[in-house]
Order: sequence, then structure tokens, then C-alpha cells
Amino acid sequence: MGSRNIDYTNKSVLLIDSSGNLRSTIYYMLRELGVRNLKATTVNEKVLTLIQEEPFDIILLGHNSSDAVTGMQILEEARFRGFIRPTAGWIFMTSDASQEVVLHAIDSRPDDLLTRPFSIDELKSRLDHLVLRKEVMRPVEQAIEVGDLEGAVLACDDIPRQDSNSEYARRLKASLLLQLNRPDEAYAVLERVFWEVPDKEVGLCMAQALVAMQRLAEAQDLLESLIEHYPLLIAAYDLLAQVHEQSGDLDGAREILKTATSKAPLGIPRQMELGRVATQTRVLDLAEGAYRKSIVLGRRSCYRSAEPYLRLANIRRLELHNADVRRQIELRNDLDALLNNAEYSFPKDQTLKVRTALLRAQACQDLGDGQEARKYREEAKQRNAELAQPLQLEREALILSGDPVPVLEPETELAQVKSGRRDQGMSEKVNRLGVKHYLAGKLTQAIRYFGLALEYDPGNAAALLNLAQLFLEAARDSSNKREERLKMVDRYLRLTERLPLETAEQLRQHQLKSYRKVPITELPVGTLGVLLR
Repeated sequence: MGSRNIDYTNKSVLLIDSSGNLRSTIYYMLRELGVRNLKATTVNEKVLTLIQEEPFDIILLGHNSSDAVTGMQILEEARFRGFIRPTAGWIFMTSDASQEVVLHAIDSRPDDLLTRPFSIDELKSRLDHLVLRKEVMRPVEQAIEVGDLEGAVLACDDIPRQDSNSEYARRLKASLLLQLNRPDEAYAVLERVFWEVPDKEVGLCMAQALVAMQRLAEAQDLLESLIEHYPLLIAAYDLLAQVHEQSGDLDGAREILKTATSKAPLGIPRQMELGRVATQTRVLDLAEGAYRKSIVLGRRSCYRSAEPYLRLANIRRLELHNADVRRQIELRNDLDALLNNAEYSFPKDQTLKVRTALLRAQACQDLGDGQEARKYREEAKQRNAELAQPLQLEREALILSGDPVPVLEPETELAQVKSGRRDQGMSEKVNRLGVKHYLAGKLTQAIRYFGLALEYDPGNAAALLNLAQLFLEAARDSSNKREERLKMVDRYLRLTERLPLETAEQLRQHQLKSYRKVPITELPVGTLGVLLR
């Protein structure tokens, strides 16, 4: 299969690189390989819109650490926002082959990583391999793209054993089975393969299945073996830390995360996990370092949030316990400064003032000032009542304190969804409930039910179109978060384009697309049409 001459004339390719010289060189390499449908652009924030709106077959993304907006940021945010389509092939190109950069790129799972400079032969080899795999796996990845995980599992079985991609297909099938909450089946798919020809990705997926089945001792043995043989397999450290925590060994989890962040320090989620576990084990200097690192890394990251400020403020609260009066004053001032900084830096976070009030209430309670604590708790309750989706205050207080949080019992509906079994009948029923809530003026509940309908059946076109309509009406009626809501409209409409639609659904899709071409302020008032049942 590898000797096939690949025809690139029908491939749509996006080349992104901030260096004009490198971009020009790679552009002509691609032309030489036969690529005709080719767009080339520099690295900037508008690239994400381009990636979201156009169905490229291949995206080559260049990274330069000195850029204001780096290729790494584009890759990370594209993965975070769900813009990386399974059917598209991503190649991450970097001149910085340092361990930190490479491991951080791997966290966002590009299809391949290419170190610059490279020859046209090297580029052709990587592209050929990627395109051949995408061609074989296309039925699987198309099913994943529309949310049909059951269909994707079945499509994996259609890949012939003699095909060079069969091992990849089996690993992907196991990963899908894990998402469908069927870890025993996932483990069975991989067990024989791994022990015959050990592979780190297969082993990692097996360990995930073992954890899901609560076979923690076996998972720990497998992960420790993988780390011994592949010391830069950072995902294995992350999973091993979870195993230690689930086994009650928080100190072990902390040390594993400490090692992982020393090898791959650029990932904010991992730094935040280290801070959380270090706080629970009261190694507060380690926790503080992790949270401060998260703030620095988050300045231009999609993971930027108020969370590390809140966690740092909680560390100051914990330090109050053993401090003398003078030090307590300093710590309380620092706590207030961190919370004020969070509120100033994230003015659009509607939940933040609730959370800062809760944390201030805890600090006052720790200092024995019950009256002030009650005042802040009352403020938290009042602000919470104003939220469209109020927080569970007791649970939120536990989260902010850094203490272990009990697992909530899921609602019956959500528990059924998490079983991983598609149920079109239930999806239609839940969609109808969403329509009833909409007609009763309960828009938040309506959106929740339409989303639940998609969890039961991702191919429910009626629910997708109903969500598109609700977000379009919400964008029209309020300038708050208008752009985000319009992006949701476009996303749901795009998903319907991949589905077979009945006549009523086609008419509704056409009507909503027509509305999207109209300036938002010129849309008709009131309902934009009858919701589909």
C-alpha cells in the first residue's frame, strides 16, 4: 500500500506558518506534489475561523515560539473548541524540537509532528502515510464526526486484518468502546494484540480500560511498565496519578504529577491537577508554584481562567490557620488582592462573584468572624440566584477549599445516557419535552433537553435544528455573548449538513440558513418558526 502514487489534486490543503520564507518554501513543495486546492496564511487568531468554516483535508501548522500567536496555541485551541475534525489530517511543524514543545504538542494529538527543516521527500512520505490512513479509515472517522460512535465501532470491524492500518483501527475501536462505557469489550479487543507485539498506545488504552473496570492494581503495574520503557509517555503519568488517587494514595499521585510536570511543564490542565493534589496533601509551596505557572501559561491560552487565582487565594486561607496575628493580616490582604485581581481580569465570568464571596466567607469563618462570614454567604446566595444556571453552593465551597469532593449521583436520564447505548426513541421523546419547555417560556430547560436528545442520538436532526433556532433567537435578543451563540448556530447547522434530512427538516434548515444571511438586528421578533418534534 505504501508504494501507491497519491493523487493530491483533489485534496484541500491549508498551510499555516508565520515565516514568509518557510511558508513560501513549503507552498512550492506542496505544488510540486500536485496539490492544487491550497491556501497559505500566517499564524493569527483568524485562522481558527477559517479552520472551523472550511472542510480542509490536510492542515499543516507551523509553530514558532517567538510569535505573538503561536502554532501551539492554534493547535491547542482548535482541539479545545472541537474544530479538529476526525476526517482532517493535522501535521504540526516546528523548528523547536525541544522536549517541552514536542510533549506539549502531543497533548493536543496532531496526526503527525514534523521537525523543520525537512526535504520534499520527507514531506511526501509523511503526507502519503497520512492520506492513505485517512482513506482507509474514512467510514470510521465520518461516523465519529457526526457523533455515531456505535456506527464507528462497526466500521472499525470492516478494516481487513491484512491492511497495514488494522492495528490502528483496533486501537481506535477500543477507544470508542471506552467512550461508550464498555471497558470490558475494549480490553478484550487489545489484550491479545498487546502481549503479542507490545505497543505504548495499545498499552495505554488497555490501562484506561482497566481503570474503568476498577482493576486498579493491574492498571498500576501496566502503567509503571509503560513508563519504565517509555519515560516520555506523559499520558501514562497522568493516568497513573489517577490510579494512585482512586486507591487512596494522594502522596503517590502528587509525586507522579510532579514528575510529569517537570518533563512536560507547558500543559495548564496538568499544572492545575498538580496544584489540586498538592493542596489536598498540604504541600502548599508546590501547589502555589503550579497555580502561578498556570497563570503565566494562561495569558494567551484557551485554558485561561480565574481558577488558579481562586486556588491561590485558598492557599492563603489555609495558611491563616497557623499564622500569628500580623501574618494573618498580610495573608488576608493577599487573599483579597488575588480575588479582586480575578474579578478584574475576568469581568464576564458570571459565576466568579459567587465563588469569591464563598471563599471570603470561609476565610472569615476560619478567623472566627461569624458575622462577616454570614454576610458573604448571603451575598453568594443572592448572586447565585441571579445566575441562569445556579451553582450548588455547598459543593462549590468544597471545590474551592481544595478538599475532596464527593461524586454526585447522576440523574436517571443522564445515567441512562452514560450507558453509551443509542436510543432513538428516547431521543425523540426528550426532544418533544424540549419543545414543551420552549413553549412554556423555559428556554434554559429547553436547551438542556435538546442537548440530552443529542446524547441519546447524535444524529437527531430535529434536535440539532431546534438548538440552532434557540441560539439564533438568543443571539438576536441579547448582545451578551452574541458571537458565541452565533457560532453555536453555525455549528449545529453544519452538523445537519452531514445527515439525511426529511422534507420538513430540509425546509427548516434552509430557513435557518436564510436567517443567518440577514443582519442579526434585522431578524423578525419572537419565535423564528415552529420547532420540530
